[in-house]
Amino acid sequence: MSEFFVRRPIVAIVIAILMTLIGGVCILALPIAQYPQIAPPEIQVQTHYTGADALTIEQSVAAPIEQQMSGVDNMNYMYSINANSGDIRLIVNFDVATDPNIDHVLTQIRVSQAQSQLPADVINYGITVKKSTTAPLMLLSLYSPKGSYDGVFLANYAYINLVDQLTRIPGIGNVQVFGAGQYAMRIWVKPDQLAKLNITVPEIISAVGSQNNVNPAGKIGGRPSPPGQEFTYTVRAQGRLESEEEFANIVLRATPDGSIVRLKDVARIELGAADYSVIGRFNKKPSAILALYQLPGSNAIEAARGVEKRMAELKQRFPTDLDYRVTINTTKAVTEGIREIGKTFWEALALVMLVVFIFLQGWRAAMIPLLAVPVSLVGTFAVFPLLGFSINTLSLFGLVLAIGLVVDDAIVVVEAVEHHIDEGMAPKEAPASCTCLTRTSPPMLDQVRLPTIRIAGRQSRTPLSKKMRSLAPVSTRRRSCCC
Repeated sequence: MSEFFVRRPIVAIVIAILMTLIGGVCILALPIAQYPQIAPPEIQVQTHYTGADALTIEQSVAAPIEQQMSGVDNMNYMYSINANSGDIRLIVNFDVATDPNIDHVLTQIRVSQAQSQLPADVINYGITVKKSTTAPLMLLSLYSPKGSYDGVFLANYAYINLVDQLTRIPGIGNVQVFGAGQYAMRIWVKPDQLAKLNITVPEIISAVGSQNNVNPAGKIGGRPSPPGQEFTYTVRAQGRLESEEEFANIVLRATPDGSIVRLKDVARIELGAADYSVIGRFNKKPSAILALYQLPGSNAIEAARGVEKRMAELKQRFPTDLDYRVTINTTKAVTEGIREIGKTFWEALALVMLVVFIFLQGWRAAMIPLLAVPVSLVGTFAVFPLLGFSINTLSLFGLVLAIGLVVDDAIVVVEAVEHHIDEGMAPKEAPASCTCLTRTSPPMLDQVRLPTIRIAGRQSRTPLSKKMRSLAPVSTRRRSCCC
C-alpha cells in the first residue's frame, strides 16, 4: 500500500486533503458532552394523585401501569417511586442499542392502555411520559440578594418567565424548577364547621370545580338574524376565579329560607404554593433552582453558551433585587479538556520539529511532521460518526495518547528514511524500502512516511549530526537499521 502512494504522490496529497476536510466537518457536527452515551435509555412516567399516600398510589396507580408495561419490546427492567405527597415516578429501562424515540412511543402506548384502570383524579391531573436524563447540564440559582422575595415568588417567576425561554434554546431538552411549587389557591377547611353544617369535603371539591371554570357564552345577533339586526356581539362571561375573595364567595349550599353557606364560612383561603416539600437555598437565602437537561446528541458547549446568552438578555427585564448565578456548568470540564488538547498538540508539534531539526540538521525534514501529524489527527474524527462516538472527556484523552503515538513514530519514520537517503538510495526508493516499519506500524503512519519522498538533494550530515546520531537511543537505531 505504501509503495502505491510513493509512486503516486498526487493521489496521496488528494487523500490527505480529503481526510482533513471530512475530519474538520465532522468536528463541527459531532455532539459534545462530558461523558459518552453508554447508559441505557430510560423513559419516565410521572403523575400525581392528590391526597393519596404511598401505599394507595402503589395499589391504584403504579400496579395498573406496571401490568400493562410488562412485556414491552427491549425492556430491561422497571421500577416505581411512590411518595406520601401523592407523586409517582415510574422508570422503564431499555436496552442500550435501542432508539430512545421508539422506546418513548412504546411506553406511551402502554400507558394509554392502562388509563381505563386509573382513578379519575389521576387522569384529570395528566400523565407525563418523557425521556429521562441522568444528570443536568447546568444549574441556575435565581435569588434575591437583599431578601425581598421568598421562595414561592422566585420559583413561580422562573415557571412563568424563564422556563419557556430556556426550553427553546437548541440543545436543551428539559428544564425543571426546584424550590417551591407553582401558585395555587390553598383551601384550609375547618372540621368543626363542616360537622356543624353537615358538609363533606367532596361537596366542597364539587362546588369549586363547577364554579371555577370557563363558560363560553356564545354571541348575540349572529346569523341567521331577523331583518334589521346589523351588529353581532360576542358575549364574554367571567372565567376562572383569580383572587382569594372570589374563591371565598363560592356557594356551597343554599337553603329554602334564603340563607347561603359560602366557602369562607367553613374554610380559610390563601394564595400559596402547590407543594412545599422542596426548598431551594443559595448562600443561605431562598432561591429557585433551575436544572437544565441536555437533549441527547446535541452540542453541550453550544447549548451552555446559548443558555448564558439568553439569561443575559432576560436579566435586563428582571425586577429590582433579583439576580441569578450559574452554580453548576458541566461543560467547563469539556472546554478545559479541548483547550488542553490544543495546548498539547502544539507543544508536541513544536517538540518533534525541534528534535527532528537537531538530529537531522534540516528544516525540510522538520517540516514533514508539521504537515503530516495534523492530517492523521484531524482525519481521525471522520470515523467518529461511523462508530457512534462523540467529543467527550474519554475521547479527548484517547486523542492525547494518539498525539504521543503519531509524534513518536513521526520521528522514527523520518529518521529511517533520511538514513537510506544518506546511504545513496533514491528519495522514491527510501520510503518503500522501510519494510519493517511498513509491517509493524499502523496505517496512520503512512501520512508521516510518504511525504519524505519529496526530500531530494540532501547534503551529507555534518560531524555534529553524526555525533548526535551515534548517541541516539538503542531502540531507535535498531528500528532504523533493520530497514
